[in-house]
Amino acid sequence: MKRQIIFYLLVYTLAFIFSCKKEHSNNESKEPPRTVNDRTGQPGHLTQANTYSGEVVTKWMHMQLELMKTATGIPNVAFARSYAYSGIAVYESVVPGMPAYQSLAGQLTALASLTPTTPGYAYHWAASANAALASINRAMFPNATAAVKASVDSLELSLNAQYQTEVNSETFDRSVSRGKDIAKQILNWASSDNADHASDKYIPPTGPGLWVATAPAFANASTPYWGNLRLLVPGSVINTQLPAPVPYNEDPSSDFYKMAKHVYDVSQTLDSDQMNMAFYWRDVPGVTTPGHYVSILKQVLEKDQIKLDKAALSYALGGIAVYDAAVICWQAKYQYNLVRPITYIRTVLGHPLWNSFLGTPAHPEYPSAHAVLSETTADVLTYLFGDNYAFTDHTYDYLSMHPRSFSSFKAFAEDAGNSRLYAGIHYQPSIDAGLVQGKTVAQNVIKQLKFLKE
Repeated sequence: MKRQIIFYLLVYTLAFIFSCKKEHSNNESKEPPRTVNDRTGQPGHLTQANTYSGEVVTKWMHMQLELMKTATGIPNVAFARSYAYSGIAVYESVVPGMPAYQSLAGQLTALASLTPTTPGYAYHWAASANAALASINRAMFPNATAAVKASVDSLELSLNAQYQTEVNSETFDRSVSRGKDIAKQILNWASSDNADHASDKYIPPTGPGLWVATAPAFANASTPYWGNLRLLVPGSVINTQLPAPVPYNEDPSSDFYKMAKHVYDVSQTLDSDQMNMAFYWRDVPGVTTPGHYVSILKQVLEKDQIKLDKAALSYALGGIAVYDAAVICWQAKYQYNLVRPITYIRTVLGHPLWNSFLGTPAHPEYPSAHAVLSETTADVLTYLFGDNYAFTDHTYDYLSMHPRSFSSFKAFAEDAGNSRLYAGIHYQPSIDAGLVQGKTVAQNVIKQLKFLKE
C-alpha cells in the first residue's frame, strides 16, 4: 500500500512539472521577438531616442557653422536651406525611436513616405543621426575646402568609434544605413525645391521709388527668385501678406522723406552701443544670418542638456520655419521692389557721399529680412523652451566680440531687427513690418505641423 502511494505521488509530480513546462513554452511562443541591442548579444528592448544625449546634434550644428563660415559662392539667404534640410533629415532618422511622435512625410510639401525601420530590430539612434547629418552636410556644402571636408570626415568617424562600443555590429550597421538612406531621400526631395533657379537672370523694374543697385560690387540683384522656392509647410503663408510700404514721395513734408531722414539722422549720432549692435548682427562675414540662429539654438540645447529626441525636433522645426520665412520674405521684397535708404539719402536728401554704417545687401528694402527671420526664430524657440528664457549669445566670441545677453527670445529678435536701422540698411517701418511677418510665419508653421501623434 505504501509503495502504491509513493508511485501515485511520483506520477502526479511528473505530470505537474511537464504541464508547467508546456504552458511556459506556449507562453514564450506568443511573446514578440526580443532584439539584440548591446554588445553582450543578450536580448533587449528597443531603445528610445530620449535615452541618448543630444550631443550628436550639437556637434553637427557646430560643424555646420564651420561649413557656413568658410563657404564661398552661396548667397546669405541660401543657408536657410541647409539649416532646414539638416533638421528634417536628423528628425526623420530618429523619429521611429520617439513613440509619441510621427514622421513629417505627408505633412511637408511633396514629401512622400520615407523608408520605415525594420520591425523587431533595434537601432542606435545616435548612430543614425550621425550618418544622416554627415551625409546631408556633405551634399549641402560640396565646395567646402579640403581642410573642412577632412573635419567633416573626422567628426563622423570619431562619433562612430564611440557608438561602435555601445552596440553590436549588426545594430550599428543597421542604424548607419538608416541614417544614410533617410538623408538620400531628403536630398532627392530637396532637389526639386526650385533653389537652382533662385539666381536666374533678373531685370529689375525701373521707376521712382524702386530698388536700384547700391554699389558696383552689388550690380546684380541677389537671389531675385528665392520667393519662388517651394514652401515646406502648406499654409505657412496664410495671412503673411504685408500692407504696401509707405508711398514713395520726395516732398520734404512727406512720410517717405521723413522715414529716410530718420535713417540719416540716426547715422549721424551713432553711439558705441548702437555700433556694437549693428556689428553683432552683421553676420556676413560671420556665421551667416541663418547660421546665427543655428548657433543660438545650439547654445540652448547645450545649456539645457537636451536629449536627442527634442534636439532633433528643435533642429527640424527651427530650420523649417526659417526656410519658409525666407521664401515669404523674398516674395514681398521683389513684389514691392522698394528703394533702399542709401539711394534715397544720396539722391533725394542730397548727401551723395553718404554711406550706410554696414554695406547694404543687394536686394530690395521691404521688409527687413533680419527682422522676419529673427522673429520667426524667436517665436519657435519660445514655443519650444518657454517665454522669458534668459540666455547669453556667444556666437561671435571667436571674433572677440562681447556676447549679448537677453531676457527672452523676443528680446533678441527685436535687437537683431533694430540693428539694421543703426547699420543704415533699413527704414524703421521695414523692420516693424518684418517682425510682424516673422511672427505670423512661425505661428503658421507651429499650427500646421503635427509632430505628436493624434
